[in-house]
Amino acid sequence: MNTLVHSAMSAADDTSSAATTVTEINVVKEIKSKAEKRPRSLRPFFLSVLPPLFGIGMLILIWEIIAIKNTTFPSPWVTLQEAIKVFSDPFYQKGPNDQGIGWNIFASLKRVAVGFGLAAAVGIPLGFLIGRFKFLSGMFNPIISLLKPVSPLAWLPIGLLVFKSAHPAAIWSIFICSIWPMIINTSIGVQRVPQDYMNVARVLNLSEWKIITRILLPSVLPYMLTGVRLAIGTAWLVIVAAEMLTGGVGIGFWVWDEWNNLNVPHIIIAIVVIGMVGLILEQILVAIARAFTYEDVGT
Repeated sequence: MNTLVHSAMSAADDTSSAATTVTEINVVKEIKSKAEKRPRSLRPFFLSVLPPLFGIGMLILIWEIIAIKNTTFPSPWVTLQEAIKVFSDPFYQKGPNDQGIGWNIFASLKRVAVGFGLAAAVGIPLGFLIGRFKFLSGMFNPIISLLKPVSPLAWLPIGLLVFKSAHPAAIWSIFICSIWPMIINTSIGVQRVPQDYMNVARVLNLSEWKIITRILLPSVLPYMLTGVRLAIGTAWLVIVAAEMLTGGVGIGFWVWDEWNNLNVPHIIIAIVVIGMVGLILEQILVAIARAFTYEDVGT
């Protein structure tokens, strides 16, 4: 009798549990159905689009107020008209010192690419060595601490003296300003590799090459890419100032030449172009960093 009672109670419990489960499933389905029927909120879209638009609008408003107060300063509308003319033929050539803005940007990017590439080729391996060996760290740290605070433009006369030409002197200035972030960030990354990793490498009797390629490089990559991002921003800043002093073709020289011609709208156009190119370079490196690391490197 007891057995029958227990069996009946168990069956009732199972029936009740099954009914509860079915009810829960129906509730979930109903909630999903209502959520699908409900129109999607546009709040995230507006939060991502409106703040930048308001920021740009505020900047243009301030610009217009300055132009009204100072008649020699071009208004946004006048600058826009000049920008249309400038970019209608950005690659014209009327002589060695009279070329379109496209050629000037291209010349500056070439100098940045050469100087930055040389800095990466020297700075990243040197950062690995400084972080890996205490002797080299003790030897180079005083030199880096002494030379890093020096303004990159202070090195420009040395480049002109040594290379006897403005083009390699500008590349030298980019090289010397780009190398420090890469050395420092790479060496810090090597020094922060967990000691357990190095102990395992010692137990496995790995060669120095395998330690660098299989242990240090994956661990140091986020630090190294941060140094590269800092270096490219500094390099783009320096090339504009260096070209103002050295002349020739380049966006910096273009700004200085337009100032000598008192063409203020072109100077404003150049400022916007410089900012946009720097932003594009930064975003390219952020994308590369995201592709090779698991960290949030966009901030």
